[in-house]
Amino acid sequence: MARQNFWITCLALTALSIYLFVSAPPPLAEREAAGATLPVERMFEILKAENDVVRALWTKEVVGMGKQVGLKFDEHWRDADVEAGPLPALFLRETAKSLEKNPRPLSLFLGSDYPINAANRFEGLQLQKFQALKQTRQPQFFRMDELHRQVAMFADVAVAEGCVQCHNKHEQSPKHDWKLDDVMGATTWLYPSPTVSMEELVQNLAALHHGFQDAYVAYVEKARKFANPPALGEHWPSEGYYLPTPEVFMQEIIKRTAPHTLAALAALVEKPKKDPAASATEASYVSLH
Repeated sequence: MARQNFWITCLALTALSIYLFVSAPPPLAEREAAGATLPVERMFEILKAENDVVRALWTKEVVGMGKQVGLKFDEHWRDADVEAGPLPALFLRETAKSLEKNPRPLSLFLGSDYPINAANRFEGLQLQKFQALKQTRQPQFFRMDELHRQVAMFADVAVAEGCVQCHNKHEQSPKHDWKLDDVMGATTWLYPSPTVSMEELVQNLAALHHGFQDAYVAYVEKARKFANPPALGEHWPSEGYYLPTPEVFMQEIIKRTAPHTLAALAALVEKPKKDPAASATEASYVSLH
């Protein structure tokens, strides 16, 4: 019964994230706006912003604070004899694995010209675009015809000393002189079509949230088996040897991402002169609070 309630709650949280983005029932003007299409680049930017928030949360408030209270994080965290959780890049990988299983044709990976895992090395057109990104630090949007995919690359910058040290000390790393603020790689998104509808955008947001959820649940299930498992509840590692439940973790993600994402969605349906669709979107958000 407890496990059933847990999954019901997870599904409810996913539904809540969608509800924050589009309220139901939408008025006619908002339904018309939802049927409009927009460049896939706008969707990539929104997904990237959500991913940035979650990576920062994981890096600072789970991994960083967790290490201070005795939690461990390791690249081999999946091994049965390793009592640890995923490092930031591996949390992203878990999210990407969930997206691969989702029926939505959205893909995500973290690539580099000097990756620890050779499978993540950029080549060909991707490498050319990554070199341009390193020079300008501006997102790169392009199409890979051989994959039949639109691609977006966003700079993955070294913002934490722990990430720099990990890469510099790793025996398989092809580069050992990383510094803070270096562009270490690129979060790379792929999608088949050059345009998306508002409905598709929301569905892909839901898929991404489900990926975050799957990644965290995998860690929690592993942590439950530790010899000294952290207490699960409403508390975070900043408060002691704790981990938030998946429900609390997802609620925090929604709390942090919804305002920015909802504003971005409202801007997409906004005309030069404010139209009823934008007004309806803002009114729906206000009604939720």
